[in-house]
Amino acid sequence: MNQPEERHNITQMLQKWSEGNAQALDELMPLVYEELHRQASRYLRRERKDHTLQTTALIHEAYLKLIDQRDVRWESRTHFFAIAAQAMRRILVDYARAKQRSKRGGDDAKISLEEETILISTEGKGVDLIALDEALTRFAEIDPQQARVVELRYFGDLSLEETAEALHISRATVAREWNTAKVWLHRELTR
Repeated sequence: MNQPEERHNITQMLQKWSEGNAQALDELMPLVYEELHRQASRYLRRERKDHTLQTTALIHEAYLKLIDQRDVRWESRTHFFAIAAQAMRRILVDYARAKQRSKRGGDDAKISLEEETILISTEGKGVDLIALDEALTRFAEIDPQQARVVELRYFGDLSLEETAEALHISRATVAREWNTAKVWLHRELTR
């Protein structure tokens, strides 16, 4: 199956699922599982080396959150993966917070942020995942669209084109928002 045809089939199945067709979900999952696995795997590669959450566990937790979305009108494949990115972000932040609590004042959960992706600190250290989440939450109050661009690009690993499609804005706007957001977040995280 070629990529545009597969994208169209995924969108059709998502729409059927939104309409209450449970069989569409059964047909959909084999098609999206591989991409969810790639998304989770890419993200976890950026995690600190001693991170214990496995790719499969992250996918399964995200999957449970996704199938629990009862009121979502799935617009497209990109919309689905954008929501998946949001779910993975929440899972990873919750995981980092739980780990931090269990260590009673222990090390903060660190993630390394690759330069081509986002936000290298000047010392080359990883960025605290909880601090990143808190900064993104503050940023969403200032500029919700730019915060959403970061979430989709970083947590969802969506391309500029896919992010533009998910947000219904132009690729040029996404590129501009992405660059501005990186500067703001870098400043916030290196204070």
